[in-house]
Amino acid sequence: MAAAAGEPEDLRSFYFRFLPQRTFPFLSNRDITSRLRQWSMLGRIQAQAFGFDLTFQPYRKDDFVMDFFKDPNVISNLQLLSESSGQWTTLGTEVKKIEAVNVPCTLLSMSFFKRLYDEDIVRESGHIVKCLDSFCDPFFISDELRKVLLVEDSEKYEVFSQPDREEFLFCLFKHLCLGGSLCQYEDVLKPYLETAKLIYKDLVSVRKHPQTKEIQITSSVFKVKAYDSAGICYPSTKEHEQTFSYFVVDPIRRHVNILYHCYGTGEMP
Repeated sequence: MAAAAGEPEDLRSFYFRFLPQRTFPFLSNRDITSRLRQWSMLGRIQAQAFGFDLTFQPYRKDDFVMDFFKDPNVISNLQLLSESSGQWTTLGTEVKKIEAVNVPCTLLSMSFFKRLYDEDIVRESGHIVKCLDSFCDPFFISDELRKVLLVEDSEKYEVFSQPDREEFLFCLFKHLCLGGSLCQYEDVLKPYLETAKLIYKDLVSVRKHPQTKEIQITSSVFKVKAYDSAGICYPSTKEHEQTFSYFVVDPIRRHVNILYHCYGTGEMP
């Protein structure tokens, strides 16, 4: 829809279009889908792309997300899992309120995770160090990796600072390590790192700075929730640490990639 003549762009609503031709290689990579099945996430994780019409400014993120949920092209195409049927469906309700939390996205290298080896959370061989079994509701902990991810008073929790833990790459890695409700955990670190790297590369846009030639991340990332008159309606009516939706906005291409997961049993192996 065209703006009124002379209307400032920052007063206009964003309009969106679904981009079904935009594919995400991680969703068709056989090794990755096999791992997602093992981690009880396959069939419950989805990535979609939408284009938008205006210049994106981070300070307008709340307007951007609210306009997104009100757009007819989003309402008819945005996928989520139905709590009642377990089937993929569309939103089907009017969003009254949104939350869009900034997620830092600055990391350009997997060397960020080298400290897992340095701190003996992972052995040189790549095997994850086991520990005494414990429970951190709703997660079962049987190794040092899950302990460093979940147990705040554990000896090595501070290996990753709070700013580290807020980084989008760390969030992806943690989500994969924790998995779905029937997750079969890995004994080695490599599958988690490889999968997190692939998903990150699929979602996040980079460019080479014209002067310095350094690689820069151009995407802005938000963790998003939406509410209707009855309460939370997206990404699910039930809140869970492993139920999430991240909006990854490319302001140059004017695309937004949506990464969605709803905690549950996933596909049976």
